[in-house]
Amino acid sequence: MDSVAPGHITSVAVYCGSSHGARSSYTRAAREMGAGLAARGLRLIYGGGAVGLMGEVASAVVEKQGAVTGVIPKQLLDLELAHPGVTDLEVVDTMAQRKTRMEQLADAFVALPGGAGTLEELFEVLTMQQLGHIRGPVALCNTDDFWDPQVAMLERATAEGFLQPKYVESLIVENSPADVLDAFATWSAPGGKWEPGNVPGYTDLS
Repeated sequence: MDSVAPGHITSVAVYCGSSHGARSSYTRAAREMGAGLAARGLRLIYGGGAVGLMGEVASAVVEKQGAVTGVIPKQLLDLELAHPGVTDLEVVDTMAQRKTRMEQLADAFVALPGGAGTLEELFEVLTMQQLGHIRGPVALCNTDDFWDPQVAMLERATAEGFLQPKYVESLIVENSPADVLDAFATWSAPGGKWEPGNVPGYTDLS
């Protein structure tokens, strides 16, 4: 699979909390992300719910007449209250299918503040990027320095030899939604973990 060129990014998966969190700045960032996606003509791929930050992102896109695809598991249809205004809503059986489908639909991936589910989705795409299954950018919208501890943990993993530096270096970390989306234009793919030339001691004999 080839890398996704910045000019060919047409859809962006946004991972974020199903609650609003403790700060109003998180809600503002979610709405700014949605408005920014619509203004750039980028389709939002998200979890399909109408609650919390995820609902705010989707509502902001809908209000700007942008395109939205929601992917929601059957068991969360009632709990997360499927958003009534999305362009397209896909209902899947499991959380695992939701993650896989969002990865299939998106060219780029952004994490806003969120909890355990957001962390799980973030690490899923970071892992898939290392394996070469995802070729687009992964970004953190670092509202009020929310992601600083996580970036520090990734840097620690790099320092301890568990993560190649290029994956931390290629991770987009910006404070505002606009800066996150602007950063797509200059992003370049780090390459897969197991590609020839990336593995110490590997010799290509083909």
